[in-house]
Formats: sequence, C-alpha cells, structure tokens
Amino acid sequence: MTGIVVTKKPSFSKALSARLAALGVATLHEAIGRRGLMRPSIRPIQTGAKIAGPAVTVLAPPGDNWMLHVAIEQCAPGDVVVLACMSENDDGMFGDLLATSMQARGVAGLILDVGCRDTDTLRAMGFPVWSKAIHARGTIKASLGSVNIPVVCGHVSVRPGDAVVADDDGVVVIPHEEVETAAARGEERVRLEEAKRARLAAGELGLDIYGMRPKLAALGLRYVESLDDMRA
Repeated sequence: MTGIVVTKKPSFSKALSARLAALGVATLHEAIGRRGLMRPSIRPIQTGAKIAGPAVTVLAPPGDNWMLHVAIEQCAPGDVVVLACMSENDDGMFGDLLATSMQARGVAGLILDVGCRDTDTLRAMGFPVWSKAIHARGTIKASLGSVNIPVVCGHVSVRPGDAVVADDDGVVVIPHEEVETAAARGEERVRLEEAKRARLAAGELGLDIYGMRPKLAALGLRYVESLDDMRA
C-alpha cells in the first residue's frame, strides 16, 4: 500500500506516556506477556534516553526518505515516529536537518528499521534515535510510500497510535487498546520486584525466593562434594 497518508490516528495522554517511559522496555515486555520486542539490531545511537508515545508510522522505499518529510506534518507533540522499509536497507535516511524539524513539532523520538547518520550532531541536539544501522550514505526523494498505515518494524507489527517505548534495552510496542492495562501490570511488576530486591539484598537466595529447589530436584539436579563422589 503506497501513496496514502492517514491524517487521524488513536492517541493517549502524556501522563500515560510518562508512566510507560518510567517503567521501561524490559518491564513492559514482561508485563504484556513477552511480546512486542523489536529485534536487537535496532539500537539507540545515544545512552540514557527513555521515551514513550503514540506511533506515527512510515513505510518508505529503500534509499528514499521522502515520506519522513511527509510524516512530520502528521506528528503531534509526544509522538514517536516509526519507519519501516519496503525492503532491506541500511542507508542513512535520517540526519540532523530532519531532526530539527521533528524537534520543532515536539516529536519524542524516532525508530528506524534503516540507517541513521549525523549521529554526533543528533546526540548534541538531544534528539533520541534507535536505528538498525549507522551509515553515512544519503538518500533520494523520488518514490512514494505511506504514512500512518500498519507496518512491520524490527520484526514487530506497529499500527498508528500503538505505544512505542524505547530505552537503552531496545524498543517494545504495545497495542493501543492494551496501553492502560500494560502500564498497570508494569507498575505491579515493579512493586513485586522491589520486595524481592529487598529480600535479595538481605541475603536470601533466588533459589528460595522463587521456589526453585523442588523443580531443580525433579529434573535431577544433584549436589556432590567432588566429582569423585559420582564415580563411586
């Protein structure tokens, strides 16, 4: 599907975006049943950035960043732009000029299943990007793609308005209709982990906290003082 720009998409509040960003990728990935995690090749070009927001999706032809310019017009403050490519490509589709335009629109950050360039300048600007590659090769503006249609980025389906959460651990996508539930489950998971952290810090073992010993014994785990005991 090319040559389409959908001008309306679902969204959610900035307060909910802040809750998701605070929870982070690892917690939310677990909270929604270990789903929605993009492949590990899509990595941050910076460290320490944590973002979350509704997705503005872009489907682009390889080596052509025209649709990114089109997508910026559709962005609202707090949105996260997600670019998928029609075929495998590592070209540097995004740099500091596009970042300047996105910052002016209040875009929270960008996820690229292609390459990024001008990374030093982007870090200095404080514009967060997660990309499949860093590549200086530039792109053209010659072919149509689409904006705000369902795409597959980093092997994950992303629809306009889905929640995109990204930090140093990677990128996770949460379906729009599950965002409130995911935040609540993530916060409950954090509360449980804090209690376990206190017990671990007090010297308890994960073997006992998680009830691992019976399961390990059932699988045949044995404790011996030396390998000689096994030969007797």
